[in-house]
Amino acid sequence: MRSIWKGALSFGLVNIPVHMYTASLEKELSFVLLHKKDLSRVRYVRICEVENKEIPWQEIVKGYEYKKGDFVILQDKDFEKANLKKTKTIEIVHFIKENEIDSIYYVKPYYLEPAKNAEKAYGLLREALKKSKKVGLAKYVLRNREHFAVVKVHENMIILNQLRYQTEVLRAQDLKIPSIEKINPKEMNIAIALIDHLTTSFKPKEYKDTFTEEVKQIIKQKSKGRPIHPKTQEPKISKVHDIMTLLQNSLEKEKKPKNKKRKLS
Repeated sequence: MRSIWKGALSFGLVNIPVHMYTASLEKELSFVLLHKKDLSRVRYVRICEVENKEIPWQEIVKGYEYKKGDFVILQDKDFEKANLKKTKTIEIVHFIKENEIDSIYYVKPYYLEPAKNAEKAYGLLREALKKSKKVGLAKYVLRNREHFAVVKVHENMIILNQLRYQTEVLRAQDLKIPSIEKINPKEMNIAIALIDHLTTSFKPKEYKDTFTEEVKQIIKQKSKGRPIHPKTQEPKISKVHDIMTLLQNSLEKEKKPKNKKRKLS
């Protein structure tokens, strides 16, 4: 793995040199844009407005328009000079209980590895976090922007989980969410029974992206000129007066013994 950031993980006056690594990988099918008429590739070009020609990446810089038509050019070293400590430090500013953080704020995880000769301090913080049952709230700068994150223990390492700022979470006041109404006790009991029957322990390795594999099958069939037929049908919306019957049928279906283990997707 290749580190994407090097600096210090700090709490109080303690600075632990660490390397940061991306801890997640997004897998998706790669498509190219084609001209519908002749299936030729469509490419994006960077056109200079003055010279009206394509500009190579090495001739492109970042500019901020501080007033109409006037720009200030910024390079990576300029961002570092804004606050050298912030660009080189993951600073833990508070410790809290992890369950105080709503899951809507989580963005992306990163691994933190101790640099050479920092193993002892790294191990001390790891064990202190375990014993206190707390996580750290930290600030850091990555890709020219300040973020805040959770620093916590995962298995035998310290990880950093990037968080969203509250201003980045859209408010849902315009959505039409139903108010709490009186629930039929029988419907509630069956719903709880169905939830209990489907309750299991979390085993992430059992959850896989099966839809991508199904799309690959479509691609394979189309490449051979074969007709494509849907494997399943679009789900029918449950009618309000059928809820009780559907809940009962769902529970009975789950109670029936299965020859094969349910495939999760």
